Amino acid sequence: MRILTEEIVNKVGEEVELSGWVDNRRDHGKIIFIDIRDRKGIVQLVFVPKDNPEVYKLADTLRPEWVITVKGKVSERPKGMINENLKTGKLELQVSELEVITKAKTPPFALDTDGYEVSEELRMQYRYLDMRRQRVAKNIRDRHKATKFMRDFLTAKDFVEIETPGLSKSTPEGARDYLVPSRVYPGNFYALPQSPQQYKQLLMVGGMERYFQIAKCFRDEDTRGDRQPEFTQLDMEMSFVEQNDILNLVEEMFTNLVESLFPQKKISKSPWPRLPHSFVQKEYGTDKPDLRKDKKDPDELAFAWVIDFPLFKEQTEEDFFHGSGLAKFAPSHHMFTAPHPDDIALLDSDPLKVRGLQHDLVLNGYEVGGGSIRIHQSEIQEKVFDLIGFTDEQKKQFQHFLTAFEYGAPPHGGIAPGIDRLLMILENEPNIREVIAFPKTGDGRDLLMGAPSGVSEGQLKDLHIEIVKKKNNE
Repeated sequence: MRILTEEIVNKVGEEVELSGWVDNRRDHGKIIFIDIRDRKGIVQLVFVPKDNPEVYKLADTLRPEWVITVKGKVSERPKGMINENLKTGKLELQVSELEVITKAKTPPFALDTDGYEVSEELRMQYRYLDMRRQRVAKNIRDRHKATKFMRDFLTAKDFVEIETPGLSKSTPEGARDYLVPSRVYPGNFYALPQSPQQYKQLLMVGGMERYFQIAKCFRDEDTRGDRQPEFTQLDMEMSFVEQNDILNLVEEMFTNLVESLFPQKKISKSPWPRLPHSFVQKEYGTDKPDLRKDKKDPDELAFAWVIDFPLFKEQTEEDFFHGSGLAKFAPSHHMFTAPHPDDIALLDSDPLKVRGLQHDLVLNGYEVGGGSIRIHQSEIQEKVFDLIGFTDEQKKQFQHFLTAFEYGAPPHGGIAPGIDRLLMILENEPNIREVIAFPKTGDGRDLLMGAPSGVSEGQLKDLHIEIVKKKNNE
């Protein structure tokens, strides 16, 4: 029965079976040394011609990335041949049986480096090879550990993990939606969720009180190093809480996460600073300041909260999706953020002076999470819709939401830390693509699968869609 490479440390003198990939090959005279790699590490295999000529002959054909199974006796390496950099570096396997499972072409790039020297487009095209390298594999496994930590932490705090729909309704919330045409209802569309915002608030109306999920979100917006067309966030919502309750919970969770999974990292200040938006803009010229004492130290983590954002900003052409394009105001965060209780009267007299109960989590110059206390009264929600210029038709798109508030909505709030961006910082990576198993390129393409791509005329006909080609002068 197969065991993993790291398990041989307790098997000296025993016969074992290993399976994995050929990582490296070295010929020392007549002796062949092969490193076999599996998900737990590397073990040196030894092939000696006099022990088994047929096995030795087959071993002579082995090349990098071939998949093999071997059987043999675990023995200690001779003095002077120990590799202190490996957990199994004091041991080797004297191979008695060898089976070639599959052969492999020569990879288009080296897999024993960190990969930064390789064209990113080439790496993305062969991502299944790229993730064999130690750095990328570690990132993916660390991501699993981090999301498991979050799940366990929140479950212990009486949160319920709930999945929300992936196909929903297109509503004007901020960025452009990714639309999915309906075959059954011609001319109608689903939208992929920009976030589970409305659903998680409806869960609070439904009495769930504490919800979370590891949520996939989709936004049709320009990409950059810390952004993707699809991304993952830890989505959270709580009922009967104030802003400090949310901030304290998240601070406890991420402090414990760093201490447990990334002990080499040091949080520069605890409790985390809570800074007014007006202060950070004046002091640092940005709402996501890098507060590290030493900006060149990647192991310093300067978490901070930015609070007291203005509820509204002056509307520009870029904010067209928020409203009709005719209103004076646009939401600074999103249209569901509650105004500060002391400023509600200013909604009628001077909306730009109204503070919102928004909170952004910043880390080393990045925003890694955002949330707020939500509006839970229909009349205030409708007033915000009016201020951002929603037409009656646009308001109808949220009627289900406003109706729900008429049936006893609790005060509630939440936050959605970005898992990709957080892991990017914790892993000292230059962009979030390095911590996603199958990322898109910087311009939103999936080079591995060849997406986006065209579809057949039959598929378009089923969906009642016709592609109109632009003329040369358009």
